[in-house]
Amino acid sequence: MTKQEEPLYTDGLWKYFKEISDIPRESGNEGGVREYLLSFAAKHGYTALTDAAGNVIMKVPATPGKEHVAPLAFQGHMDMVCVKEEGSDHNFLTDGITLLREGDYLRADGTTLGADNGIALALMLDLFSDSRAVHGPLEGIFTVEEETGLTGAFAVEPEMIQSRRLINLDSEEEGIFYIGCAGGNEIDGDLTISETGIDPNENQWEITVRGLLGGHSGGEIHTQRGNAIKIMARLLSSLRKDDSFRLIRIDGGVRRNVIPGTCTAHIAISLDLDSLKQKLSSVCSIVQQELKYVEPSIVCSVDESAVKAKTSLSQEQSTGLIRSLLLAPHGPLRMSEALENVVETSANLAIISTEEGHVHMVSSHRSSVESARDHAADLTEEAFSACGAKVVRGGSYPAWTPNPESPLARFCAAAYRSSAKKEPIITAIHAGLECGIINDRIKGMDSVSLGPDIEGVHSVNERLSISSSERVASFIRHLCSIVE
Repeated sequence: MTKQEEPLYTDGLWKYFKEISDIPRESGNEGGVREYLLSFAAKHGYTALTDAAGNVIMKVPATPGKEHVAPLAFQGHMDMVCVKEEGSDHNFLTDGITLLREGDYLRADGTTLGADNGIALALMLDLFSDSRAVHGPLEGIFTVEEETGLTGAFAVEPEMIQSRRLINLDSEEEGIFYIGCAGGNEIDGDLTISETGIDPNENQWEITVRGLLGGHSGGEIHTQRGNAIKIMARLLSSLRKDDSFRLIRIDGGVRRNVIPGTCTAHIAISLDLDSLKQKLSSVCSIVQQELKYVEPSIVCSVDESAVKAKTSLSQEQSTGLIRSLLLAPHGPLRMSEALENVVETSANLAIISTEEGHVHMVSSHRSSVESARDHAADLTEEAFSACGAKVVRGGSYPAWTPNPESPLARFCAAAYRSSAKKEPIITAIHAGLECGIINDRIKGMDSVSLGPDIEGVHSVNERLSISSSERVASFIRHLCSIVE
């Protein structure tokens, strides 16, 4: 951080963002940021409640003369997706995020930034601590474990919240107001390994696919980014046509809602290193050519396996598992007919991991149409079952059905026109948002989701626009000052 950049963190919005970034807050480890929020409330004399799930509900009194206004809630989640560059020794349990400034953008040093959703928390605290801001009664709803199953939203206790208008701050494009989102579910597959001994004369090689962009499985799925697990399956499938091989282990992906950017497989095969490299390089070149406009940095490498294994999956299991990965759906499956350029249904083959005699697979599915969401899960279930894996379906959450007549959406749009002097876009998003769940739990709640420009969420390329964040901070103050 240069001297020129230091003043950014001295006060207001960026002071809070820096302090939040200094606190480890991977999903399930929100205790530190929860204490930070409670301390903020105590310092400012605000009531702050913690529910059974660990959500924090903060109450901010109206400024003089605005006591008659109906309360307005702002909402964001405490946790973040934790992804780091290959080879990084960053420990998300103990280390905060190192912020780097590049012109108008903030990014992290080798990790995800956590602007999803740290900027929401900072925007709320900046507003709540501003003695010059004019507003009616405000509530801050700070939820836990959004990134791993929307756990906090499902546990919100209606009796703790008075507001029936909610501004969710978990969107990533300034000037776009979301009034709907996709629902989702997940399929977990577990394959018990039938171990087979490895001939000492066989070669053991490590194959790696890396360099992919990854990203949010809802927000970036429409970009047709590559999936490292699918590419690995394609590479290995090319081997099984001519050469028998057996999988020792296969690992790829980091989170259920992240498009996998890396995958590594260890195999036992009679081929020598040069022959294997030659076979795989032709397939890798084809993939690189197909994805050159969206994935310019794909790397496929082959090296000697560092650990010599004594057992592997059987050849039949190896072939079956690769077939399952090839069959599993991934990417946009259908575009919306109701909303232009919005994905209706998608699948994300998110994780494969090998440990203690099992191969575990995870796929997540999203759709604004419940039956289509479930059909995508059916396809994945059939694919995982094809190799003999035991399949469990779960993690379901409802879609947030758009309401074009939403009074809050109309009000936000009018406020944006008057402050930004341009027309907002009102639409739905393919990613899952907590609004739909909170609306379902609190009868009569009307919600809108908005936020500043954030790029590359759920990846090490995540970056946050400084100027956009400051404009959003100004807009929500304007909103609060005119709402009745």
